[in-house]
Formats: sequence, C-alpha cells, structure tokens
Amino acid sequence: MISRESFAGWYRNRFLWVAVILAVTAGTVVLANSAGSEAEPADLQAQITARMRTTLEQADPEQHNHAGHDVPQAATGAAAKPPVICGVRVYGYEPAGATALDDVRTVYGFHLCGVAEQKRPWDWAVKLAGPVIMDMSTQPPGIQVVEATADVMFVDRLREMFPTRYAELAVKEALAPSEMTELRRRYDAAAGL
Repeated sequence: MISRESFAGWYRNRFLWVAVILAVTAGTVVLANSAGSEAEPADLQAQITARMRTTLEQADPEQHNHAGHDVPQAATGAAAKPPVICGVRVYGYEPAGATALDDVRTVYGFHLCGVAEQKRPWDWAVKLAGPVIMDMSTQPPGIQVVEATADVMFVDRLREMFPTRYAELAVKEALAPSEMTELRRRYDAAAGL
C-alpha cells in the first residue's frame, strides 16, 4: 500500500519534472527560431525602402516626374538644383522569395517627393507622387512611374504595370503616417524652414 507521504512526494516530483521538460522545450524553440533569422524579411524590407528612397532622391527629378509638373531649375551659375526629398512605401518585390537585397530585381511601391526650394513651405512645393516601379537589376536602378495616357485611364494603366496583389494595394494605400511625418521633417530641414 502507498502511504500518503510517498504519494505526495511522487506528485511533487512529477510537477517538477513536467516543469523541467517544458523549460527545456521552450528553450529549444527559442534557440531554433533565433538561429535561422540572419535575413529577416523586415530587415530586407527596410533595406529595400532605404534603397528606393535614396535612388529617387539622387535621380534627376525628371526621371520620376509626372506630366504637368515642372521641376524648378537652378539659376545659371554655381547654384545647384534644389534637393528632392522623398517618402516611399514598398508594396512588394520580385522575386518574392528573395532573402538579400542583391537578389531583388523589381520593386513595386509608392513615392511622394517634394522639391525643397529654400524657404518654400511644403504646401507650395512642387511634388512628384504616385505608384512607381524600380528595376533594381540595373545600375543605377531604373525608375518607371505609372501615368495615364490619352487612351488609358490611370487605374487601368496601374493594373497593366503592377502584379494584381500590388495593384490592389496601390489603389488603396499611399504613405504610412510615420513615413509622412518623417518626410515632412526632412523636407523642412532641406528647405531651411
């Protein structure tokens, strides 16, 4: 027959062993998950966003200019063209399974850029905006904006140029509020405001 004391001792030890097994299992899961995270998608997304922003800001504004917007030219002489300050949103990239920036060939996204003329407030700045495709396989990356034509409406042109999953995002979403705030801060600094 089993005494009450021996049963209580066995019962306590059983919970102790269950706790040990759970702790070891949890530790193994944590180690397994952290070991395979050298190229997190969020990190790749941040790299693509930074490359897209830098490319648009360094490109001649006419490369991502939209019809009807004249970009101010610098006066003849030593004055430089005003800087272009951009906010971007990446909708996606191809190949979708890329794990490194060098593997990315095409980026689909949105850009909103302001030409930062000195002392010109954001509300009066020349702006370049809309869905954009970047060809990352060339150096410098190629920039292709989505524009309507005389024969094709904007939304139809967007659907011609973007894969369906990214076109649906482009119809509904532009910059995230945090990106817009950062764009305005950077624009004001560049315009000397």
